[in-house]
Amino acid sequence: MYAVSRVTAEELHGAAEELAGLLVDTVHGGASLGFLAPLDRAEAAGWWRALAPDVEAGRLLLWTARAAADGRLAGTVQLRPAVPANGRHRGEVAKLMVHPADRGHRLAGRLLTELEAGAAGLGLRLLVLDTETDSPAERMYEAAGWTRVGSVPDYATDPAGVPHPTTIFFKALTG
Repeated sequence: MYAVSRVTAEELHGAAEELAGLLVDTVHGGASLGFLAPLDRAEAAGWWRALAPDVEAGRLLLWTARAAADGRLAGTVQLRPAVPANGRHRGEVAKLMVHPADRGHRLAGRLLTELEAGAAGLGLRLLVLDTETDSPAERMYEAAGWTRVGSVPDYATDPAGVPHPTTIFFKALTG
């Protein structure tokens, strides 16, 4: 069982070391999250702390999942509402991560469901995201009702620096 909650900027500062550990483990496990391996834990913690002003200003929403039994960090996901005046009805999903020990318990789907509800609560009607083509994440998004738009060849590299295609998805939120 997991407890999922939205994180404040202050809570983000307090959880930066734990989030850094999750990010490092995920990147070193091969996930394409915008980082190259080896990723230094101090660098990862600094990256998380640097997000706090955006969280404080509402430019970034962040959720974490913790194991109910011991409070251990098990996963996280982010939402960036669009800034342009003609795009304020949409947001981008980013950095969905589940600790390897917590995979297989539908936690990624639960985090995504919480994010979608939070986005709808903000009045967002459209979400977009990208993920590595042919990855487990791609299959999870399809199963969660996201619509595949297409793929872009060699869009991003994996943590080893090898280019891979990326699949773009969207989901229309209903009120």
